[in-house]
Amino acid sequence: MHAPVTRRRPRTLALELVESLGDRIRAGQLQAGDKLPTEAAIMGEFEVSRTVVREAISKLQAAGLVETRHGIGTFVLGPGDGPSFKIAPEQFSTLQDVIAVLELRIGLETEAAGLAAQRRTDANLAVLRRALDAVIAAVEAGQDSVAADFQFHLEIARATQNSHFTDLMATLGAQIIPRARLEASTDMSAERLAYMRRVNAEHESILDAITSQDAESARAAMRTHLSNSRERRRRAQAEPV
Repeated sequence: MHAPVTRRRPRTLALELVESLGDRIRAGQLQAGDKLPTEAAIMGEFEVSRTVVREAISKLQAAGLVETRHGIGTFVLGPGDGPSFKIAPEQFSTLQDVIAVLELRIGLETEAAGLAAQRRTDANLAVLRRALDAVIAAVEAGQDSVAADFQFHLEIARATQNSHFTDLMATLGAQIIPRARLEASTDMSAERLAYMRRVNAEHESILDAITSQDAESARAAMRTHLSNSRERRRRAQAEPV
């Protein structure tokens, strides 16, 4: 019988799922070229949510163990088949590293938001709404919202209907969310809660523009959101130790 998992955090569950699937790949139970089970099958076997499965898959992609082929599925990679571009965990070790990745994200995700506004479907909007609701719920409950936050940004990439945006975002993984590296504390002080609510207000502005199919407003909202995050990190870097 599976142990209860209701009190464990999605991020911890995702890491455990990465370990389990990674072990199967390394043991040869899943070989190069094999297709991973569907999201629904993995959810059923490991008793985890869709968000956890997608976070785990993104981490496996970042590790070069699998690749997702748009509209087909996720496949195990062989040695040397992994993506040539990735940002290693050690490249997030300083504030300057995080700022550099935010600069990359501004270029990538600003355009993704514009394309998503032009091309999104009703199904995309429903998934985006659920992802953002998950972020809000985690924040208000004082829980880790990193996985849900990344899922929201990943779903915007999916809404472009351009698999290259999705693949690149998935390759980068949840580590691109700044607090995944620099804000490990789970203590939700009043100040931190206010900060997270401001971040979610920025998310709402992005989703509103995508919903309205206003590409320029979507680009502006995403640029504002990521630029604000970059400036918050720059101010933190300038503060005396």
